Amino acid sequence: MICPRPTFNVPLPNGRSLTLGPTTLVMGILNITPDSFADGGRYLDPAAAEAAAIQMEAEGADLLDVGGESTRPGSEEISAEEEIRRVQPVLRRLAGRLRIPISVDTTKPTVAEMALGEGAVMLNDVTGLRYDSGLASIAARHRAALVLMHSRGRSRDMYQEARYVSVSREISEELAGSLERALAAGVPREAIILDPGLGFAKRPEHSYAALAGLPELAGLHRPMLVGPSRKSFLTAAIGERPPSERDAATAAAVTAAVMLGAHIVRVHAVAPAADAVRVADRLRDSMTT
Repeated sequence: MICPRPTFNVPLPNGRSLTLGPTTLVMGILNITPDSFADGGRYLDPAAAEAAAIQMEAEGADLLDVGGESTRPGSEEISAEEEIRRVQPVLRRLAGRLRIPISVDTTKPTVAEMALGEGAVMLNDVTGLRYDSGLASIAARHRAALVLMHSRGRSRDMYQEARYVSVSREISEELAGSLERALAAGVPREAIILDPGLGFAKRPEHSYAALAGLPELAGLHRPMLVGPSRKSFLTAAIGERPPSERDAATAAAVTAAVMLGAHIVRVHAVAPAADAVRVADRLRDSMTT
């Protein structure tokens, strides 16, 4: 099955823009945290984080998403001050070193303000503005792109909210609410990207339904970002394996996302995902010409 994928031009600060649609873009994940489920602690040292970012770009990343707070199920929240302490030195090291745009994964307006001041051009809010809609005002003022992800509850108790009658319909309806909050804060519609939030307040069957339901989410007429990377829902298909052994399964989910209309895929291991994307894009081209 191949689903239509319209082209969008997402405005970025300083008059730049990001073209989404002709090819799938790969977003590399750089976690500056001690407790992320897939790579916690590996990049707490700013020099190690810098080297990893440069390597991701060399392996084919089109975007880099930097995060200073783990949002895995059960994780504890940290202060804005601690998040800034982790992220700011890395952003300063990357300024002028990367050619690709930098996104920052945060829910806090003060962190967002710092990040955009240090050269980031996109904000990635895993709460869809549920925690603090002030984040949207920061994005609007800086003319930054804004990713709104679907989730429910807080990280420590999100699975209590994993109750759905129609997964894809409820995700679309709740993200439509996030979209309206962003618009009300002054974010241009053209600057908004939507993410169905695989694994967030979703049991494995819900995540697979969310992935299969991308065509319904496309009805909101915004580009779609999908992040299946190394997540536990993959083990429902491949059996129990540690996150580091889920990259082949991630590539399969990435391929499905591309065929179902995703514009961006967000991954830890860039090289295999970039190969999967190139093959899937060629297949899309062959089926639409």
